[in-house]
Amino acid sequence: MSSPRILLVTPPLTQLNTPYPATAYLKGFLAGRGYAVTQADLGLELVLKIFSRSGLARVFAEIERGPFALSDNARRMLRLQHSYLATIEPVIRFLQNKDNTLASRICHSRFLPEAARFDNVADLETAFGTMGLSDQARHLATLYLEDLADLLKETVGPQFGFSRYAEKLALSATSFEPLYEALQAEPNLVDQMLLELLDELLERVRPDVIGFTVPFPGNLYGALRLAGRAKQRLPHVQTLMGGGYPNTELRQIREPRFFDYIDFLTLDDGEGPWLRILEAISRQLLAGNSSFKHTQGKANSYQLSANSSIQLQRTFLRNEAGEVEYVNFPQPDVPHQEVGTPDYSDLPLSEYLSVIEVLNPMHRLWSDGRWNKLTIAHGCYWKRCSFCDVTLDYISRYETAPATLLVDRIEQIIKQTGQTGFHFVDEAAPPLALRDLAVELLRRRVSITWWGNIRFEKTFSPDLCRLLAASGCIAVSGGLEVASDRLLALMEKGVTIAQVARVTEGFTQAGIMVHAYLMYGFPTQTAQETIDSLEVVRQLFGAGIVQSGYWHRFSMTAHSPVGKNPGKYQVAPIGPEPGDFAWNDLWHDDPTGADHELFGPGLAKALYNYLHGVALDEPLQFWFDFRVPRPTVPRHLIQQARQEGGKPDAARLNQRLFWLGNAPVLEITEAKKGARAVLTFYEQAEDFEVKTSVGIGEWLHQLLTGLSADYEQKLLLKDAAQRFPRDSAGMSFEAFTISPPWLVLREKGLLLL
Repeated sequence: MSSPRILLVTPPLTQLNTPYPATAYLKGFLAGRGYAVTQADLGLELVLKIFSRSGLARVFAEIERGPFALSDNARRMLRLQHSYLATIEPVIRFLQNKDNTLASRICHSRFLPEAARFDNVADLETAFGTMGLSDQARHLATLYLEDLADLLKETVGPQFGFSRYAEKLALSATSFEPLYEALQAEPNLVDQMLLELLDELLERVRPDVIGFTVPFPGNLYGALRLAGRAKQRLPHVQTLMGGGYPNTELRQIREPRFFDYIDFLTLDDGEGPWLRILEAISRQLLAGNSSFKHTQGKANSYQLSANSSIQLQRTFLRNEAGEVEYVNFPQPDVPHQEVGTPDYSDLPLSEYLSVIEVLNPMHRLWSDGRWNKLTIAHGCYWKRCSFCDVTLDYISRYETAPATLLVDRIEQIIKQTGQTGFHFVDEAAPPLALRDLAVELLRRRVSITWWGNIRFEKTFSPDLCRLLAASGCIAVSGGLEVASDRLLALMEKGVTIAQVARVTEGFTQAGIMVHAYLMYGFPTQTAQETIDSLEVVRQLFGAGIVQSGYWHRFSMTAHSPVGKNPGKYQVAPIGPEPGDFAWNDLWHDDPTGADHELFGPGLAKALYNYLHGVALDEPLQFWFDFRVPRPTVPRHLIQQARQEGGKPDAARLNQRLFWLGNAPVLEITEAKKGARAVLTFYEQAEDFEVKTSVGIGEWLHQLLTGLSADYEQKLLLKDAAQRFPRDSAGMSFEAFTISPPWLVLREKGLLLL
């Protein structure tokens, strides 16, 4: 069977600092099945083409020729074009970490031309604290690029943005008409540069199949532009699209003109649908056919030659009658364990840009540094939150892979990319799977730096947080959402404010940064609850147990429990009516709730200041220009929650013992009161001693030596307690667990998991 040449494309634009992982995942999967696959990130390549000396020269020349009504800011930049042309390539090299010595000039001389984005730059020393010269320079260089992006949007590329491209055309797009009109229009200069990149790529690869990932609305226009150009250049080529946007927005598509650009639109995980489609295309190539033929009278079957037919899976296409048809022959999904390891080969990893757009520490992780993307599990283990698209496959189908396989994949990715940073992109990483992953990383002595999204659930004990930190975890993000116990219960979040406080303290004490997703405007949320939520957030930041956060306005979606049963949540959908194209975001009335839109600016302003430790003692009215109610939340709510202790160790006998340190050295010394045991520990940052009786010392030495030598040993505390010696003083094990030697060991890394 002839095998098609495959090209996988990430269209503009997602991130500048690291590849979006969809094409790498699919390439790893398909290459493991013998297919020849090339991948390209045309978002990155477009940015590098525009933001070069030659690219900017084209931009300035086009602006000077064009009939643009320029703002004062744009005219200033046009007058400074020679400065921009002289600095653009050094700045790009600096942001690629190829010329870090430029940092001093960026910060301490008039090296960068400055336009409107620099008008609101705060005192850098105050804003950055001790983050350092390089970070200050990176932020200034990012502002410099954003000035240029503003110029593009005002002139030759009105749809341009560094993390989105023509996003407005795809938002709530129940009709395809605006997108279609934009695609039929003459390409602007930015479009032209994008199409030039595609032409070069097509000439080099000569693909039979091109797949476009569209994770966000800001990728759709670029994907369709590219697909249309590919069909002009290579009439035989078959185009596919999948990703987060189709999975949420295009599940009811009936617009036939969309299929002028895309032959196959796949839903949910792409591995299964791609296998079916590629099998069909392979047979097509073998038979020499140039198009698919619909087999009349055979449901869910598409004939490719006189004697063969193929059954597709979760795929939209346009049939011979010119109608959109959904084909989903029941077949099992590819198990999570069999999707393979993401393959980042042929992506220019050294060319990505590390930028600092805002001074939020978690947002910095998203935009700065090269992170290998990986999932711990498929789907969400909780899948109950009423605001979330829990009915869709990417949430509802939960599957895990063993920790040994995950670490195998981690080691393969490190070997390929040379990067040891990992972002686990799960909806909510399962705590027990994270525990097993951490143990396996420590057992193999694989050193990585990682972060990801979690739920603030009680399984994340302080000891588990310390284990995760030891395995390389530096940050977690999780949903505090409305910070109201009534509303948390209504949205079935499965957490309480007190629980969130204890979990976030555990992470913070372990040295792990905590980012809280915050929500306002949930159905029936009152003005009082909104202010009470802000008071909870204030207390969390004041206690230092949350270091980062972001407010989101609640949005009702068609695939969430609220969208499917709005009456249960006392809201009324008011549109939009389903059309032939996208349908997901729903407008709604909330008659019993507050005027949510009023609160957005004040909530954001308060949070920005709390992030920087500013104005934490100001009354909440300070942040709003209209009267708000006084908070009813107790002022010591979070402090009291933190003081609610857990069970004593003697009541946790069924938990596993884990030792983060090295095997101790045991020495028996003679003293006036008899022999004593001294255990000496040599650790990364310190040496310390534990002194106890000979019997207990020998027991501890055997226990900790065994735990340090064998991380696979699952020794429960009750099993260790059974071997606890009765020394001359007759100390019980329960009494020993509150004695200084035991408490020192617990502090230094003896965990109960």
